[in-house]
Amino acid sequence: MRLQRPSTYLCAFLTLLNDRLGETLIFPLLPFLLASFTADGRVLGLLTGSYAVAQFAFTPLIGALSDRYGRKPVIAVCVGGSVIGLGLFTLTLTLPWPNLAPGALSAGVPLALLFAARLIDGVSGGTAATAAAVLADISPPEQRAKAFGLIGVAFGLGFILGPAAGGLLGRINMTLPLLVAVGIALLNLVLVLTLLPETHPPEARIALPRKRELQPINQLATVFANPRVRRLCGAFLLFFLAFNGFTAILVLYFKQRFDWGPGLAGAAFMVVGVIATVVQGGLIGPLVQRFGEWRLSLAGLGLVIAGCLLIPMATPANARLVVFPAVSLLALGTGLVTPCLRALVSRRLDSSGQGSALGSLQGLQSLGSFVGPPLAGLAYETLGHRSPFWLSATLLLAVVVMVTGGLPERAEAGRQATGSR
Repeated sequence: MRLQRPSTYLCAFLTLLNDRLGETLIFPLLPFLLASFTADGRVLGLLTGSYAVAQFAFTPLIGALSDRYGRKPVIAVCVGGSVIGLGLFTLTLTLPWPNLAPGALSAGVPLALLFAARLIDGVSGGTAATAAAVLADISPPEQRAKAFGLIGVAFGLGFILGPAAGGLLGRINMTLPLLVAVGIALLNLVLVLTLLPETHPPEARIALPRKRELQPINQLATVFANPRVRRLCGAFLLFFLAFNGFTAILVLYFKQRFDWGPGLAGAAFMVVGVIATVVQGGLIGPLVQRFGEWRLSLAGLGLVIAGCLLIPMATPANARLVVFPAVSLLALGTGLVTPCLRALVSRRLDSSGQGSALGSLQGLQSLGSFVGPPLAGLAYETLGHRSPFWLSATLLLAVVVMVTGGLPERAEAGRQATGSR
């Protein structure tokens, strides 16, 4: 019997939203928040990437723990870790270090604490995979793409609310957005403890894998060894590597190419958030019923490639007329690809390993989020400002090929392509 209680969806959604808001509230303000400690862009980049590294390293373990001990205790511990990480980050930035410890700044103590806070929060980012497993637990296979659309809704709302709230609250006080992020995490923890039911019954639980199998690289190798999901998982990794790569340099590109300020750049990202929320929150279910996950994945990839190619074609004279439709295509395409690829992988695995499998997908997303931006930045500086877009479009074409051949049984591929007519 599948649990369909509204509180289950509420807790899973808020957990996913908390995961995104913890990033989007803070990330746009990082250069300003770090001004008292360092102005080195390399430090900023490492601090930003440390979250994804920690998430990649620990998400497989968190997924396996949720398969062994249940979803609720794992989510509760991870959300508690998020509270600690965000709290330490906020405390470090608000302490009067010159008065409290005059030599601490020169010794790098605040920076060390900030890195520790980001690593703790990154480890706790495994909540996204466990929340996805909750959605898989309470949804029949044919409805999982629709359920996974909540992940995109949380992503979209995080993209809309985070930068907007961070900028608005930051005008009042630079640390106020951090306090709001901590408050949201605390609310998330209270709701998980009081309202979230256990969705993974004892009879469906499996033993923990060996330690060697819980190492992220080894677990990803195990997933890739499964011929049923190998190509789809590879497509998932390449998609996020390409997408996060060129989007990481978008604001810099807008500034240097079009002389856009934070207002126009923020408006472009708000368009992404709004469209992604609408698609994954309301449209994905009917679209999957009509066309199937496989066909929607390919259509979404085509839209992302089109948006990726349009942006570098814009000139300062027509930038607004080109960029806003381009980012709309990006948002629409991403809103289709992400839940459909997750659903395709989930449908090809049995229910007992959903936590580990979806944890692996989250690990692949984290790996792509860590590797993509540095590669795009390197291309941006060495090959030209437009090169990250051409590189990403090439990688996305490879994703199309992988998804096209990602379903080993062509008969099943045909059923996925046609859906229910």
